[in-house]
Amino acid sequence: MEELTIRNLITNSRNNFGERKALSFSDSEGLSYNQLHSGVLNLALKLHNLGIKKGDKVAILSVNSPNWGVSYLATAYLGAITVPILNDFSKKEIGNILEHSEAKVLFVSESLKPKIDNKYLFLKYVFDIDSFSIDKSISPLSEPESGIERIPDSIVAHAEGQFDSYSEDDLATIIYTSGTTGSSKGVMLTHKNLISNINSTFHLQKVVPQDRFLSLLPLPHSYECTVGFLMPLQYGASINYLHGLPTPGILLPALEKVKPTIMLSVPLIIEKIYKSKILPAFSKGIAKKLYSFPLTRILLNRLAGRKLIKTFGGKLHFFGIGGALLDPAVERFLIEAKFPYAIGYGLTETSPLLAGASPRTVKYRSTGFSPPGQQLKLINVNPKTGEGEVVARGDNIMKGYFKDEEKTRECFTDDGWFRTGDLGFMNKKNRLYIRGRLKNIIVRATGENIYPEAIESVINNHKLVLESIVYELKGKLVAKVHLDYEEIERMFKNLVETASDMQHDMQTHVRNVLEEIRVRVNSELSSFSRLALIVEQSDPFQKTPTFKIKRYLYI
Repeated sequence: MEELTIRNLITNSRNNFGERKALSFSDSEGLSYNQLHSGVLNLALKLHNLGIKKGDKVAILSVNSPNWGVSYLATAYLGAITVPILNDFSKKEIGNILEHSEAKVLFVSESLKPKIDNKYLFLKYVFDIDSFSIDKSISPLSEPESGIERIPDSIVAHAEGQFDSYSEDDLATIIYTSGTTGSSKGVMLTHKNLISNINSTFHLQKVVPQDRFLSLLPLPHSYECTVGFLMPLQYGASINYLHGLPTPGILLPALEKVKPTIMLSVPLIIEKIYKSKILPAFSKGIAKKLYSFPLTRILLNRLAGRKLIKTFGGKLHFFGIGGALLDPAVERFLIEAKFPYAIGYGLTETSPLLAGASPRTVKYRSTGFSPPGQQLKLINVNPKTGEGEVVARGDNIMKGYFKDEEKTRECFTDDGWFRTGDLGFMNKKNRLYIRGRLKNIIVRATGENIYPEAIESVINNHKLVLESIVYELKGKLVAKVHLDYEEIERMFKNLVETASDMQHDMQTHVRNVLEEIRVRVNSELSSFSRLALIVEQSDPFQKTPTFKIKRYLYI
């Protein structure tokens, strides 16, 4: 049986899908699978001629682009180990990752070069990722006389035998996580981890050569890299990238041009669309009254869903959502709108997908089933609630944390199951439901378990709240909220204009709004979950690249 390696993936895709489009920007022709294979071998040879070999670390700090993919695949083809770095890391964090990973080569895009110091003497070469040329202004070493120019195709065609062999159990990548707890760890994933996860995911949602992906999430994130990059390449689909962040001015023309069939997202993106575009349309006049009745609400959501699919290009049949819990109200809208969404659950340490569904099999609030070839179960189950910590086993589970045997041991049970740190339960059909992070759970003095994520979803449903976090302070439940200040100011102006004998100021108005939110939220919560205080978070919360709030900064 052929080994599960990225090198075999690249070769097989060239053989099976040669002239089909592989990677491109949304407004260009891009690279066919033949051209991608040639470019990968060319760059792999270039690295080989510079002395980069199997097991060496090659870092990538770049915006999403076809050349990001070529850099990643060339490194893997060579047998070296990729170190994808999230663009949102600070200059200090990037320096620490480069040093900790023992990177010898760095591919960097022009916009991110200011985050790189020329004092990193451990780096042998720094490449401009747009041209694949060595950047002499950063690279500690001068450009060698040979091995840098594009290698002739006649040489590339006979290059495959020049590279060291490696196995599916060898490391393919080290991904440094940016978690909500503040600790960044280097997750070691093998070729087998990645390819086995692709094969398992395919049983949940098939990908075919006619599929068109439009990439929204950062490629260094495991979710995008495995499911949104390696998986479509294995099955011959095309992947399209944006020239910048997915702002309306960039995203809408790309949607119209590409007409994607598959997209991957995080909850915040679809939640913003719902709050800023869908909900306001049903909050005024006769529409507001009609939206308050279940039957007419469903009909209105159905109409909104058709418009939303048309906005996404009209051909979308899979919109995957992962990375955090989805707001219940938004999910209810997606179901009633018949929008082709599906929820996935996983971690970087699990390559990443642990559970998922297709739009045909998705169920409200569930993250779906464990795919074939992987196993999930619960440990330390509460007999009253049926909830326990989710643990996993399979070929997709990481090798460990780079240079950290202690943390590696801590996240495995004595019998070898990986501890996710998430609390959940399974129904009789083995559908998984995630309640929240074990580290976030608040245990009240009366013994009840409080899930901050559940309270936050209620708070975030308020029309004046953009986001929130809930925590315990001196035995009381407290929420910090970041408000919709544009709407707050509009309301304040209306209040001042209509007031005749009252003095108003913005600070008082905000305090009144916060108290009104607290009263309304508490009316929807059980008695032991009610908030004692809501405080204002004037600046947006700092977030991870998957838009989860870095809770440790605020609690």
